[in-house]
Amino acid sequence: MSKKTIAKRDPSTLPRHVAVVMDGNGRWAQRRFLPRSSGHKFGVDALKKIVRHCAEIGVKHLTVFAFSSENWARPAEEVQTLMDLFVKALQRESAELARQGVQLHVVGDLSAFSVEMRALIDQSEALTRQNDTLVLNVALNYGGRWDVTQAAQALFAAQEVPTQQALARHLALSHSPDPDLLIRTGGEHRISNFLLWQLAYTELYFSDILWPDFNAEAFDAALADFASRQRRFGGVPEAKSPAAA
Repeated sequence: MSKKTIAKRDPSTLPRHVAVVMDGNGRWAQRRFLPRSSGHKFGVDALKKIVRHCAEIGVKHLTVFAFSSENWARPAEEVQTLMDLFVKALQRESAELARQGVQLHVVGDLSAFSVEMRALIDQSEALTRQNDTLVLNVALNYGGRWDVTQAAQALFAAQEVPTQQALARHLALSHSPDPDLLIRTGGEHRISNFLLWQLAYTELYFSDILWPDFNAEAFDAALADFASRQRRFGGVPEAKSPAAA
C-alpha cells in the first residue's frame, strides 16, 4: 500500500486542518495564451473539487487564501474579475455547499467589499451554519498582519489581559484549530502574509503544480508527505523501542 493510499484511508494520518495558498491561476492562463481571468475561473473549479474531496476523506477544516489585502495592487480589470467571480460563486455554490455539509466562513476585512457582496456572504454563512462535515474558511481581503492587528485592537477594546490565549480568541480563525498543514501551489516557497500567527507549528508543503491543475491526486500526495513527518512542537523525537527498530 502506498503512502498516498494510507494517508487517504487512515483517519489517524489526516491533518485536521489544511490551509492552502492557491497560487498560479494567472500563469496557468498565460501559458495557454488565455487572459488571466480564465485562470481564475478554472481556479474556482479546482477549489470546488478540493472542497468535495476534503469532505469525502474526512479533513475537518480547510482554509484557502482567495484574495489578499495586497491583491488590490493588481490591474483593476483583474480585481473586478475576481470580485465578479466571488459574487457568482456565492450565488451558485452556497446551496451545493449546504448539501455537502460544508460550513462556510468568509474571513478578512470585508468592509472594502460591496453591499451586495457582503449580503451574499451573510446569506451563505447563515445557510451553512449548522453543517459540520467540513468547515471551509475563505480568506478575502485578508492579511496575517491585519489579523493580528485587529485582534490586538479588539483585545484592547475589551480591556482583556493581553495573553496569547486572549489574543487568539479575537483572530479571524478563532473558530478553527491552527492548521496542521499548509499547501502552497505554483512553485513559490513563501507564505505571503497568510495566517502568520496560526502557522507557528504548521507543516509546510510546496508544489510546483499551478492551482487550476491541482486535483485530488495532488492533494493526496501532500497528505502522504504530511503523514510521513514527525511533528515535535519544539520537543525531541520519540525514541523507538528496540523491538520497533
